[in-house]
Amino acid sequence: MFAACLLLAIAILGGTLLTFLFDHNAPRGARLCMGACIGMALMATVGFLLALLLGLGAASIILSAIILLLPGLLLVNPERRALILNALSFPASESRKSSVIGIGYLAFYLAIAILLAMVFSRAVFERPDGIYTGVMNNLGDLPLHLQIINSFAQGHNLPPEDPTFAGVRFAYPFLVDFLTAMLVRAGAGVIFAMWLQNIVLALALVGLLHYWTILLTRNRLAGVIAPLLVLFSGGLGWWLLSSESSSDGFFALLGSLQHDYTIVPNSILRWGNSLTTLFVPQRSILFGIPLAITIFCQWWLAISQQEEAPASAANLTSDADLEQNVSKASKISRSRRKALRKTGPLPQSDPPNFYLRRMLAAGLCAGLLPLIHAHTFLVVMAVATCLLLIFRSTWRSWLYFFAVALVVSAPEILWLANTGGVNTRSYLGWQPGWDHGQHNVIWFWFVNTGLFIPILVVALAWRRGTFKLSQRVLKFYVPFIFCFFIPNLVKVAPWIWDNIKVLFLWYIASAPLVAWLLARWWQQRSLVRWLAPVVLATLLLAGALDVLRVVSEASEYQEFDAQGIAAANLISAQTAPRALVLHAPTYNSPVFLTGRRSLLGYPGWMWSRGLDYSVRSADIQRIYLGAPEAEALLRKYNVDYVLVGPMELASYKVNEQFWSKYKTLWQAGAYRVYQIGEQSK
Repeated sequence: MFAACLLLAIAILGGTLLTFLFDHNAPRGARLCMGACIGMALMATVGFLLALLLGLGAASIILSAIILLLPGLLLVNPERRALILNALSFPASESRKSSVIGIGYLAFYLAIAILLAMVFSRAVFERPDGIYTGVMNNLGDLPLHLQIINSFAQGHNLPPEDPTFAGVRFAYPFLVDFLTAMLVRAGAGVIFAMWLQNIVLALALVGLLHYWTILLTRNRLAGVIAPLLVLFSGGLGWWLLSSESSSDGFFALLGSLQHDYTIVPNSILRWGNSLTTLFVPQRSILFGIPLAITIFCQWWLAISQQEEAPASAANLTSDADLEQNVSKASKISRSRRKALRKTGPLPQSDPPNFYLRRMLAAGLCAGLLPLIHAHTFLVVMAVATCLLLIFRSTWRSWLYFFAVALVVSAPEILWLANTGGVNTRSYLGWQPGWDHGQHNVIWFWFVNTGLFIPILVVALAWRRGTFKLSQRVLKFYVPFIFCFFIPNLVKVAPWIWDNIKVLFLWYIASAPLVAWLLARWWQQRSLVRWLAPVVLATLLLAGALDVLRVVSEASEYQEFDAQGIAAANLISAQTAPRALVLHAPTYNSPVFLTGRRSLLGYPGWMWSRGLDYSVRSADIQRIYLGAPEAEALLRKYNVDYVLVGPMELASYKVNEQFWSKYKTLWQAGAYRVYQIGEQSK
């Protein structure tokens, strides 16, 4: 476990040091958050490339760690070392106001960290009678991620083959699970590795959203509100609580909530809460969003520097101004070395062309996205194209971004594009209103997001005095509007609900603006300030109820029972890592704990990725039935072992006479495994 923690720490350290190549002025906390997501993305990518050559073992993991330590060479240069140490150190003395703000931030992030630790500890946990999840929306996703992680950690799945659809290239953003597999191979248990990785990524997301909001709005209070809007996102589902009661009182009801309040099956509530419906079950989006916000921050800073540079130059209106600035620069140059020795680097603005470094870094981050979260990559590239057209005067810097992003992403795109068996037409189709069903679209969105959209419209439209967003912010936000309207017109995934992978990036981009308006209301010396906490409460309450349901342990669902875990352990111990095991296509087969290949996993996973599984599904039924073509089908699919357990007996009519011809590898409880190729009778 120590080695796994050290590996993750190296990734964070390496990523943090790299940020000094393109961002000199980021606050310490924001820099660590940027470094965490960049370092983990590089660790996963470098580790994967090395594992293709060496396998996922000690050699590839140690080499990955060494490569991520290379940014430490930046410390060799005395001036750069002083800059880095000064940026990462705590100032010796602070003003009273700064101290109070620092204590407030510390309390805020400590509370968020405790909350996230509690939520992710319920994402997957083990008891003597089995493996559980405390998040309803994770019930179907958790076994998939366990199968992917185990396929790398145990199943030697390199180059990646779809572990749930054997024989097909793995067209899925798998790097988040590959990084978990690296931590497992470094000595961590699967559950702890997932928890640790999730905590780091979630904290990085909160810190980066905080930083980006302050960059856009220059309002510290808005920087605190925006992460809350995201973590406790939801709609008006809290109203359902008014019709519920408990004989033990209201607080007893809060401790034993029986359902979610942001997403309810067969109802108008479809938006969900980001923690319980996205970050816990869909681990790839938790990896992709912090990288995307890092990119947005660098775009904003690069655009700002380029637009402000002409204005700064225009202020030098005379030869005297020029001489004065040259004189100041000369004095700074002469005293720089002495100042660095005493107190670290002097405060400085970016050099004239430093924005190019920002765009190069943003391009690198974007290029890493396809195998981290493909939908985020597509949104980032589409938004970049729009911003290029909007901020035309900065077009040269955008060429740097696109050049790096496309070069780095090209191999990943080719890998995803050349996957057989995927029906690409299932990803596109006309479907207005997203997942609104039979409900009015406007009412649907109001119920699902509450006052969020009305407040956003007010924030964008308000133009009175200084109480308004800058033109640059408004122009920067424009492309994200399409992230709302396009998924409301067409589907961008086989399952329409998965449009949320694009919609959520609209929400991420809008949260800072909504937070800004609420903060400005609160900062007014009038009755309007009391409107802010009321509106904020309506925006957070439904999501808070869903999160409370998780952390209060009011909900838990068994994924694998003790007998299934015992069966998985026997399969792992007695079969080859690359063995193909036939089992019933359910979401929680014990095979998913072994990393062995499956002929067909849960059909919902196949359908949501555009895979046509109908032929295999019919063939599996004929195999268990012992049909005349069963033996030929076993040879066709190169099946090594067949599992017969409670789920197989419940799903199919199993021909016991047919299977009696095959050698029973072992039998434990209700499970038995037949070995194909060696007949015992």
